[in-house]
Amino acid sequence: MDIFQKCFEYDLDKQAIARGIYPYFQPLDNTEGTEVTVNGRRVLMIGSNNYLGLTTHPKVRQAAIKAIEQYGPSCTGSRFLNGTLKIHTELERRLAAFMGLDDAIVFSTGMQTNLGAISSLLGRNDIVYVDKDDHASIVDACRLGMGEMKRFVHGDLDQLDRMLEKAPAEAGKLVVVDGVFSMGGDIVDLPKLVAICKKHGARIYCDDAHSLGILGGGRGTAHHFNLVKDVDLTMGTFSKSFASLGGFVAGQKDVINYIRHTARSFIFSASLPAPNLMAAMAALDIMETEPEHVERLWENTHFMMKGYREMGFDIGPTQTPIIPVMIGDDMTCFGFWKELFEAGLYTNPVVSPAVPKGMALLRTSYMATHTREQLQRALDIFGSVGKKFGIIK
Repeated sequence: MDIFQKCFEYDLDKQAIARGIYPYFQPLDNTEGTEVTVNGRRVLMIGSNNYLGLTTHPKVRQAAIKAIEQYGPSCTGSRFLNGTLKIHTELERRLAAFMGLDDAIVFSTGMQTNLGAISSLLGRNDIVYVDKDDHASIVDACRLGMGEMKRFVHGDLDQLDRMLEKAPAEAGKLVVVDGVFSMGGDIVDLPKLVAICKKHGARIYCDDAHSLGILGGGRGTAHHFNLVKDVDLTMGTFSKSFASLGGFVAGQKDVINYIRHTARSFIFSASLPAPNLMAAMAALDIMETEPEHVERLWENTHFMMKGYREMGFDIGPTQTPIIPVMIGDDMTCFGFWKELFEAGLYTNPVVSPAVPKGMALLRTSYMATHTREQLQRALDIFGSVGKKFGIIK
């Protein structure tokens, strides 16, 4: 059989294109954070992970400009060789302090952070337990590791408890969860998870990609629950609240040192360039000194949650600025997206297999920099299109 046969048979994109409702790879002419320009037309952005709106903050932009003038656009090598700048180690030191942990290591992307950190920890006799709604990078990282991966139903920590109970005594055990789940916007029940893991001697790795800048005054899930010393490793990205590119993992010094010397995606990748480092550093400065950004983000989040629910939309169990609007059928979701887009609203359609068949949704997310007028406009457009599609009455 031709290995390319699956490629020739794939047609979801072709179906959507034929109907004029294909939503992906929209080329942006420009972005001002809360608004973007597409084909010369301004569109309100409610589909970004720019939670604190710092991509447009002058301190962040100036930091990146200054860095490229001083260091250039690339480090041209791995951190192991010629690719470590003093600002790499400075950012790692500051991130560890920000998270209240011993040490941190910076990777070139968030995906590489999970791939390298998780896979390096998994030996042949180890078992890793993963929530079924964890990010794809976590699943891929577990596949790269030498251990066995077991998945539990999303949020079902009682099932996890039973699974850990059956683990061989000699097996190393790692539980990997998202702090905030990227599609549903719900928060992991960290207090219960900590109690279960302590009971069974399992370690905890928390992916805080969507938690940093949002929970715990911006410091993430463990700070939100006051369980900083009970979470063994915390991962974060720079491509969301930090308004840059890259990622990091923080934890005990010996563990971070081990990851630093064994994570293949760290050892064999070029290091993060200075403009990205300095942009992330400037964002960190802002998080530490300007708490009003987090406060405004939550004001906007509560306004939108209330608005959607009052109109009758199903937004699931979200607890964060990630607010999914449940649609159902894949093509209906694409059609709904198209109507919103034509009305001047940018959202993200999520269809199978990213979600189960029949559970397609529009993923919306909000920024501290959205104005109340912009948010009300988004609700008005959603209400009009929702009635047209029969999603609400």
